[in-house]
Amino acid sequence: MLKDKIIIIAGGLGLLGKNFVKGVIDAKGSVIIADINESTGNDFKKNILTEYPNAILDFHYLDITSESSIQKLIKFTQKKFGKINAFVNTSYPRNQNWGNTFEDVSFKDFCENIDMHLGGYFLCSQQFGIFFRQQGFGNIINISSIYGVIAPKFDVYDGIAINNRTMTMPVEYAPIKSGIIHLTKYLSKYFKNTNVRFNCISPGGILSGQPQEFIKKYNFYGCSKGMLDPQDIVGSLIFLLSDGSKYINGQNLIVDDGWTL
Repeated sequence: MLKDKIIIIAGGLGLLGKNFVKGVIDAKGSVIIADINESTGNDFKKNILTEYPNAILDFHYLDITSESSIQKLIKFTQKKFGKINAFVNTSYPRNQNWGNTFEDVSFKDFCENIDMHLGGYFLCSQQFGIFFRQQGFGNIINISSIYGVIAPKFDVYDGIAINNRTMTMPVEYAPIKSGIIHLTKYLSKYFKNTNVRFNCISPGGILSGQPQEFIKKYNFYGCSKGMLDPQDIVGSLIFLLSDGSKYINGQNLIVDDGWTL
């Protein structure tokens, strides 16, 4: 489905990002893994090439809050491949105080997390959008969340702690993820008639070593599985990257096993 397509995956070393990289390779696409962690990135690249000896891929440093970093990535990829078909942003920047309960979040931390995360998605969308318009085609896919669509179900966190810290849905997460969804819609209209499209995927909860008590509470609201594996989101990404979705624009695809119903 992705043969001859050059795809950049920002946050390619994250839980979703690593699975997205493998999914694109399985679909015969070429991948640039973009992430802020260079040492881990080159190790991951080597591991991927061991698993997929014929894969066409590379790693490049990316700080989504730096315009010069984004431009270096664009120039590197264009020089290497001659084009860029799509940019996928699954980055998840946050500061050291991320995860505090509502009463303990400082104004500084609130603004800093929104600045890095939502601001970084804006900056990447702006810079890649301009490049794609000049190129004559392009596809940007942002990763949001079900908590950009609905209010949190706080009962699934009640009484549960990880490393002596009470679990919660960080207050910054709601405006960040809802902002990403509406930013995506805004851009799809702003870039009307340019052959550049923007879409969003909003996954439900992804399994990542959470306490069993939390998983049990979360799964109560699912229709069949509840918490999803990272691989469960890959098919939706491949579809939005493919020509089969070329007239889907400005949409938010929710993949959550019906959890938000």
